[in-house]
Amino acid sequence: MSAQLRGPRLGVDVGQVRVGVAISDPDGILATPLRTVARHLDAKPDELPTDMAEIAALITEHQVIEVVVGLPVNLAGKHGPAAEHVKAYAARLTDVIAPVPVLLSDERMSTVVASRRLAERGVRGKRQRAVVDQAAAVEILQSWLDGRRRRT
Repeated sequence: MSAQLRGPRLGVDVGQVRVGVAISDPDGILATPLRTVARHLDAKPDELPTDMAEIAALITEHQVIEVVVGLPVNLAGKHGPAAEHVKAYAARLTDVIAPVPVLLSDERMSTVVASRRLAERGVRGKRQRAVVDQAAAVEILQSWLDGRRRRT
């Protein structure tokens, strides 16, 4: 199984306006921010949205072996409209980046935690909005990496 393979993983926080992207070290210990990509919702069904093309380019550039997409599960553990949107995004991304696997990971509260951590560091307002998606992607990926290490 790929969980034992060495190589960087990408964490993805899918938002309506932006997609935050984080990357891990090859040993899967530490997630760090990589980039914020603007969403392109106006792509036709037969066109590759530029945000997915950018993510695919990052995967190739960094030789990523797995992609972890945050699934926004509500506090009751249910999948609402946002989760369905992310599942559709992940399914499309899976087709675009195959054979690199795309995994969904519960991202409950990742943006809230990321916003709080940024605020604690004095990053607020426009500066926070510019990086909160990357910070949320870091939270998603780091949580997944930590959980994977606990299971092995």
